[in-house]
Amino acid sequence: MGRIFVQIYEIQTPSEAEAVMALGVDRIGSVLVSRDNWKIGDVRDTVRCVRANGAVSSLIPLFSDEESVVRVIDWYEPSVIHFCESLSGPEGVTDIVPGLLELQRKVRQRFPEVLIQRSIPIGETGHGQRVPTLELARLFEPVSDQFLTDTVIFNGKGDERDQPVAGFVGITGVTCDWDVARKLVEVSSLPVILAGGLSPDNVYEAAVNTRPWAVDSCTRTNAADADGRPIRFRKDLEKVRRFVHETRRAEMTI
Repeated sequence: MGRIFVQIYEIQTPSEAEAVMALGVDRIGSVLVSRDNWKIGDVRDTVRCVRANGAVSSLIPLFSDEESVVRVIDWYEPSVIHFCESLSGPEGVTDIVPGLLELQRKVRQRFPEVLIQRSIPIGETGHGQRVPTLELARLFEPVSDQFLTDTVIFNGKGDERDQPVAGFVGITGVTCDWDVARKLVEVSSLPVILAGGLSPDNVYEAAVNTRPWAVDSCTRTNAADADGRPIRFRKDLEKVRRFVHETRRAEMTI
């Protein structure tokens, strides 16, 4: 199959970027959490550091208005802009999708050198059929360059529960339905990055089962507090090392 790229998210400083790249991470993801406080010097320096080291920088803005997205790309100059809005609800595809498709068309036209990564939601294990994953992929395929799977979590009634960041998917720490992820890999004409609850303990099995172009981890490679809860924006380098190792082991199996 060849190389499986490794992407690690919520890297917000050059020093942490250098540390994980030294462990073999190919793609470094950073996050902007506020439309108002969007200029963060450390994150800009992180993007530049990643570029200088020959790796790929990916940037998520947790906002979707065109003006804000354009100024972010202008200022940070990332390799990849990553959109991760929630795209589905109890009635299926939500009415925000047409506006997001148009946003991606405009971004592609204005910044042809920047790749567009689109998060495609997948239900958690056992709930994969409750999310129109493949329909959403078909809609976004013409205006995207890469897909990233991410987990939608549900409550006991079978309805979508509030996600960790309202209006967006990601950082659940919960595994997505790998059967659906594998189907997406099979039918998509775009490279698919497998994400959603991946850790050093399950990335080998996940990669062997789904055969993605790349794997991604955020929550499950974070440092943990005294109660074992993940700490946002702080990586555990030993977890990252093991995550890379297990990915490389999967490459040899597939």
